[in-house]
Amino acid sequence: MSCPHCGRDMSITPELRGQTVTCPHCQKELSIPPPMAQPVGGAGAATEYRRTVGLRTVKNYLVEAILVTLFCCQPFGIVAIVYAAQVDGKLSGGDYAGARQAAEKAKNWCLASMLCGLAAILAGIVIALAAQQ
Repeated sequence: MSCPHCGRDMSITPELRGQTVTCPHCQKELSIPPPMAQPVGGAGAATEYRRTVGLRTVKNYLVEAILVTLFCCQPFGIVAIVYAAQVDGKLSGGDYAGARQAAEKAKNWCLASMLCGLAAILAGIVIALAAQQ
């Protein structure tokens, strides 16, 4: 694992997973994530996987980003996919704040893509109605 602050390699032993450690190079504190994603959701509900750092979870919005890219506005959806893909990497590096920021940006770009798609549909309907008259 490399430090997200200085980029240098750190040797993390399995017993340190899920704890906070200090980087020996830059002296910054890092939360080391547990080795696996944990399922979230009850019986009968769709199981959703979120990466965890300690007891904190961050939703990555990747599914939503892919859907709005396919069905709404592709340029905005691609930006949403890029930010959604960054969430798990930042959590793996112990950067909880960065993961939350990337997730929030992914959510905002998903919303922008959806609104852009709806606006295009409404504009098409208005143009079609105007052309009939």
